[in-house]
Parts: sequence; C-alpha cells; structure tokens
Amino acid sequence: MQGQKPLVGDNQIFDRIRQEINEYSVVLYMKGTPMFPRCGFSASAVDILSRLDVKFKGVNVLADPSLRDGLKKFSDWPTFPQLYVKGELVGGCDIMREMYNSGELKFLMENRGVLPC
Repeated sequence: MQGQKPLVGDNQIFDRIRQEINEYSVVLYMKGTPMFPRCGFSASAVDILSRLDVKFKGVNVLADPSLRDGLKKFSDWPTFPQLYVKGELVGGCDIMREMYNSGELKFLMENRGVLPC
C-alpha cells in the first residue's frame, strides 16, 4: 500500500482484516478451507501448521474477491496463502516451509505464546 491512498471500500476490508488478525492468534488467509484447500500452497501451509499442532483460523479468500484484493493491498503481499501470527504477517508458503524446516517457525510460535515452550 506504499504510496497508494486506500479507497473507501479498502478501509472496510482493512478494518475486517485488522479485526481478524487481532482476534485470533494465528490466521491463515488461504485458497479454500483447512479441510479442503484449493491449491497446493494452501495445502502445504495447513500441513505445516498441523504438524506444529497450531490452532488457527483459516479464511477462504476465494469466497470474497474484495477480501482477496484488499489483503494484497493491506499486506503488500501479492500471493496466497498469507500467515499472520499475533497480528503480524509472517509470509507465504515458501517462507513458512523454510521457517518450519529450520525450526524458526516453531520458535516464533513459542515466543509469541501460540505454542507452549
């Protein structure tokens, strides 16, 4: 969103996003649902969080085009899934995979109080 002024519709979507990422410790904006991911990257992200036994809110961006477009502006991140932990964007599937493999994702979840240490 750098240099762009949000549109009125964006403000409503941004408020919705802020509410979700503040209400839930872990939010995964994804294509499909945790039970039925609609792309391989979203399926991988769900698998990683499941392996860590992280409870998360999955939000299907395919169900709401305005949310999908608004998230891209809100996060300045063009692809899905997008993982938020304690209100902060962690990244997408590739970043999640790298962090999981290095142990950094588990460490992040522990440090943010999502997982017990």
